[in-house]
Amino acid sequence: MYPRLIIFGLYGIVMSIQCGSDKKMISKIHDSPVEERKRLISKVLLNKYPILNLPDIDKDPVKKMVSNLVMEYPGMQEFYFEKESNKPMLSEIFSISALRASDPLGGNAKCAGKNCWRLEIYHYASNGMLLAIVDVDQKKVLDFNYFKGFQPDLPPHLGELAIWIAAHDSTVIREYGGLSPLAGEAKMPSTKTALNNTKCQRSMHLCVAPTFVKGNKALWSIVDLTEMKVAGVKWTEVGITGMAVTERLLQNEKMMSAYCEVENHGAMDGWEFDYTLTRSDGLRIRNIRYLGRQLFDDVKMVDWHVSYSNTDGFGYSDAIGCPEYSQAAVIAIEAPFFESILDNEDTIGFALVQKYFSEGWPTPCSYNYQQNFEFYRNGSFRPVVGSLGRGCGNDGTYRPVTRIAIAGNNNTFQQFKQNNWKSWDKEQWDVEDELSEYSEDKYFGRILYKDKPWLIIEAAKGQFNDGGRGDRAYYYITKRHLDRNEGESDLPTIGPCCNTDFRQGPEKFIESPPENILNSGLVLWYVPQLKNDNAKGSEYCWAESVLENGIYVAKVYPCFSGLKFHLNQ
Repeated sequence: MYPRLIIFGLYGIVMSIQCGSDKKMISKIHDSPVEERKRLISKVLLNKYPILNLPDIDKDPVKKMVSNLVMEYPGMQEFYFEKESNKPMLSEIFSISALRASDPLGGNAKCAGKNCWRLEIYHYASNGMLLAIVDVDQKKVLDFNYFKGFQPDLPPHLGELAIWIAAHDSTVIREYGGLSPLAGEAKMPSTKTALNNTKCQRSMHLCVAPTFVKGNKALWSIVDLTEMKVAGVKWTEVGITGMAVTERLLQNEKMMSAYCEVENHGAMDGWEFDYTLTRSDGLRIRNIRYLGRQLFDDVKMVDWHVSYSNTDGFGYSDAIGCPEYSQAAVIAIEAPFFESILDNEDTIGFALVQKYFSEGWPTPCSYNYQQNFEFYRNGSFRPVVGSLGRGCGNDGTYRPVTRIAIAGNNNTFQQFKQNNWKSWDKEQWDVEDELSEYSEDKYFGRILYKDKPWLIIEAAKGQFNDGGRGDRAYYYITKRHLDRNEGESDLPTIGPCCNTDFRQGPEKFIESPPENILNSGLVLWYVPQLKNDNAKGSEYCWAESVLENGIYVAKVYPCFSGLKFHLNQ
């Protein structure tokens, strides 16, 4: 059961925010969007169901029915009022969207028709996410899950509120040179963030970071949307570069209909798999088979954690995915495509590639990410993720989170230690450092299936000829429960941006006490650590615009990462 938390305090806090030096600002923002929201919260907390709904819910009868069914669902009751005091706890519906192939249901639940919907709620009191799947035809909640410490991706109106709060904050105005930044100048207003030594850092509040670029610097305004005030501001150096000349190959509508709303199938060189583009977990592939044997159930990229300071601890938790409103901070604007993998002039496999691109890249505070799923003719497989720069600073560390569900329910993970293979009997994590041991100087671990073959894991140490400099990655192994949703469906960002230790999000799936994982279903979570660099001659995770033949073109210094599985027959 989640701890007794803060909602009564929240109510009090939102009614008394912006004290001290911000009192002058309070008088200026009377009847502002903040005041309007405070009044709405006060009203909602008096209701039977203390939930803020979507602003336009009355205009959509189907979504309203979905909302009502979830509000009245018995499982919601414990999230409405604190058990001991019976005081209301605030929730807010963040999104209602049609069910997709990337939203598998837990247990034996099935959607009877096509009129099934996914609803995400943020529970402010416990800083958790409620996820419900609703069948409108049956008027029934099919699946309901609570994720402690998770925050759904923001709806557009909260991004707009964050910009307004930042643009009217006295500290932001002072730092920006005495003038309020224009709303249209804000970048990344809906991307979740944190700032060390604040409530945001402790992940107890919902925080985002509208960022304003001025000259060769970027002003980060860390906005606490739980308290509706600016938690702090930071400057980063971003350099100066112009926008690359680019052309969209496909319109968003086609991306949605061809890759987001349906599942596609790939088959080549002995491999077969299904793939779809998710809302916020990137390109997901599943049912991955080689020569008819299923090796992985599904593989996807959950988060990009980008930290711009090891001391102050601020940055972004990015989502990547389909081009729809603001869930994904960096969206796919080109269709996934296949390309050959060559060794000199010999074709040794193929890759499924997906690119994600911020408008304006490579100007400061814009991003360009890439996913490659590499399939080799000899049965090897490598999920690759990379940043192509440029980001919001020249001192960033990227920590992308990849989830790999191993096929089967009778598997064992072994790590090479003390010159031998050692089984992990409990859920746990480890990180590569100078003391790590490798079999044959490159193999970190292996996955044993119930019977042969097995998968041996080659660590990324800069040997894959893609410019990577080594991942220094975190490995997590968690027990897989087929009757629970522990990441099977599309996940929001699962961890804060800026922790420099193992707390990147997957540890939330390690039970307390850790479960036995010998001869079990397994999920491997992989989190590399990639430090960017803009120093001339050693650029990494970086990009800039250069003038060539009279026009600006993007020059890219990518940082690719990813472990490689080898099949032992």
